[in-house]
Amino acid sequence: MADEVLKLLLEGEMLDQNQIGKILALDEETVERELAELKRKGILLGWRPVFHPAYLAEGDSVHALIEVKITPEREGGFDRIAERIARFREVETCYLMSGAYDLHVLVHGKTLHSVANFVAARLSSIEGVLSTATHFMLKVYKEQGYMFERDQQDPDKPSVSA
Repeated sequence: MADEVLKLLLEGEMLDQNQIGKILALDEETVERELAELKRKGILLGWRPVFHPAYLAEGDSVHALIEVKITPEREGGFDRIAERIARFREVETCYLMSGAYDLHVLVHGKTLHSVANFVAARLSSIEGVLSTATHFMLKVYKEQGYMFERDQQDPDKPSVSA
């Protein structure tokens, strides 16, 4: 039953417990119990809304993707350094990658300077970090499966006429 609740959450829109119950033909108490069990097992960690960037105050924050190359350790591989990096408050996401770099780190800060300072002073100075490459995110087109479409025409772009 918990698998059905989890599948519905992963595939569907945001639903309340009553809606989940109706879809799965379960009473609200059972749904509540299943959600609590998913949380207890550490499967369901939390809920995050997806905000349209046009409705957030501009200049409030900066996001960057940091490519990090690290030296694996004899006993722990990449884990100890990756977990240390993941603990920083500025780090939203940290993935071990295959390919040209080892860690894919998404960072959030108030300004370009604060993110650059974090990378220079705190991230790149960690023993075992060989190099970093910072890519600032300029515009979001799609996030977590949601497209961010513009409802209005860009005022800087002339209209097309036939």
